[in-house]
Amino acid sequence: MEPTPGSDHPTRIDSSDARTGFLAEFWDAVAPRTAAMVAGVLGIQLLFIAAYIGAFHNPRPHRLPIAVVAPAPVARQLIGALNGAGGAPAHATLAASSAAAAAAVRSDRLAGAIVVDPRSTTDTVLVASGAGAALASSVQEIAAATDAAQHRSVRVRDLVPLQPGDYHGLSGFYLVVGWIVGGYLVAAMLGNASGARPANHRRAGIRLLAIVPYALLSGVGGALIVDQGLGALTGHFLALAGLGVLLVYAAAAATMAFQVLAGVIGIGITVLVFVVAGNPSAGGAYQSALLPGLFREIGSAIPNGAGVDTVRRIVYFHGNGITGHLLVICAWIVAGIAVALLGSLRYDRRTGRRQIER
Repeated sequence: MEPTPGSDHPTRIDSSDARTGFLAEFWDAVAPRTAAMVAGVLGIQLLFIAAYIGAFHNPRPHRLPIAVVAPAPVARQLIGALNGAGGAPAHATLAASSAAAAAAVRSDRLAGAIVVDPRSTTDTVLVASGAGAALASSVQEIAAATDAAQHRSVRVRDLVPLQPGDYHGLSGFYLVVGWIVGGYLVAAMLGNASGARPANHRRAGIRLLAIVPYALLSGVGGALIVDQGLGALTGHFLALAGLGVLLVYAAAAATMAFQVLAGVIGIGITVLVFVVAGNPSAGGAYQSALLPGLFREIGSAIPNGAGVDTVRRIVYFHGNGITGHLLVICAWIVAGIAVALLGSLRYDRRTGRRQIER
């Protein structure tokens, strides 16, 4: 209703007009792109919950390599019992001697070994908690359950104990998580400061070079904290620092590649890869052989899992078996650099064509 000229009465606004105005303003504030991004965040959140609970709510051993040292008739019976257990928790084989079994456990080629003493009712279980406290506990539980069925008991001998500052063997996991987080955060910050997609391929190259000193400082800093600072993982400073540099750069290069390909959405892809998929499968609290099938399979293919196992092998197993993991990490670096440069070059050319057409 329009006010009468000269009237002192205020203007009356129809309620339907107010509702229409609110809805118009609401949809203007929450644009379709914003709504889609909110939906994406919700999806990542639910995947995060599903991934972590799915990986950790019911850890079970899967074909743990366990050796048996015993006289032939006893060995056949024990190996049959171990391999015939429901759910296939162990893959048992015969070892030539207790010394051979111990050497295999110390080099992380076996999860454990059962040494039968025919003169006693107590057997010795050889484990290496340096390979993972949960893994060592699982070997002990499998051996105890199998021996109990034969009215025997076990005693445990830890051949590779954890360092005093490495409670439950989790220090390496959190060290790697810190490096990975730093890598993708610095790449995301550079993207936020000057655009998720670099303006041209030269800018992409500059960003990739700018990450190098950050990766060096981060790798050295993390190794200093975990070794000299806290005494959690000691005696391997240079090896851990070098690994940290590679992990930080791998996460940063991959994040930059995702941003070049998908813009701001690339950050969400990064979270999916390194947080939702990478952390649960990394073998921190529960090693890969204790995780469900999907997480067991993907862990070593992502820098998180490759990094955690490399830390364990450096600190506790003299670096045995780290070559494959290092190749995985380097492959992420090479792929990240290649995608970032080639993708930005293509984006640069496409933008140039649009400018010419205008």
